[in-house]
Amino acid sequence: MSSLSIFSETIEATACIRKRSPLQPKVAVVLGSGLGAFAGSLTNSKCMRFSEAPHFPVSNVQGHSGRIHIGQCGDTPVLVMQGRVHAYEGYKPSQVAFPVRVMKQLGIEQVIVTNAAGGIREGLQPGELVLIEDHINLTGYNPLCGVNEERFGPRFFDMTNAYSPRLRKLAHSVAEQHGHSLKEGVYIGVLGPSFETPAEIRAFRSMGADLVGMSTVQEVIAARHMGLEVLGISCVTNLAAGLQNEELTHEEVLETGKRTEAQLTQLLQGVIPQMAGLGREDAA
Repeated sequence: MSSLSIFSETIEATACIRKRSPLQPKVAVVLGSGLGAFAGSLTNSKCMRFSEAPHFPVSNVQGHSGRIHIGQCGDTPVLVMQGRVHAYEGYKPSQVAFPVRVMKQLGIEQVIVTNAAGGIREGLQPGELVLIEDHINLTGYNPLCGVNEERFGPRFFDMTNAYSPRLRKLAHSVAEQHGHSLKEGVYIGVLGPSFETPAEIRAFRSMGADLVGMSTVQEVIAARHMGLEVLGISCVTNLAAGLQNEELTHEEVLETGKRTEAQLTQLLQGVIPQMAGLGREDAA
């Protein structure tokens, strides 16, 4: 997929998705491994599979149902991606970022990305929700490599506040209203699909990473390239390699994600209407 063709392919996918619902959401959510329950809380929702949209990559990973929902969170229109694709499935970086490109074409201005992550920093426990304050990209890939498509964004751009400070502040406020306290941390994105070695985790900790996972960073790079405002939320589903005695499994990730879904849904239901009320970041 050349960068010169991606734009036209996003237009085709966008036209297909628009036919499913008259709603015009400005906020989108990407739900990670085992975190799909929020989609079921939407009202007036229309749903389609990734495979029904032209050029849309399809996930084959357990815990990623591969559905697009357009509905309402309260009175706020929202687009929800129930699942995502990963580079370790064999997809190119541009394909991993493709759904976020389509979001922009649909009129999305703010994106919430969620993921399941291993906890590196001492004190993080399975089942906690952690706001991403920054990331380290160790996937070896960047979705912007190749010829730049100026209609998406500039060749070079700033990533200083990749994860919106004002949206993190809002999330803290909403969590406190429900009696929860959220931590923040740096997410390190790796390629996978193998879990990390204890030596790698020690190296990541020395680099300043608090959380580790196999997604998110490429989506966020593409989102910021297009000027979208991003809120990142990690669910700590396990302690990283070398920090617990049990063997790491994908089943553990999914099980812990399921236990966290109610709190995540509550947080999203409180954050999304207020996000929409904030409007565009550059207009604030």
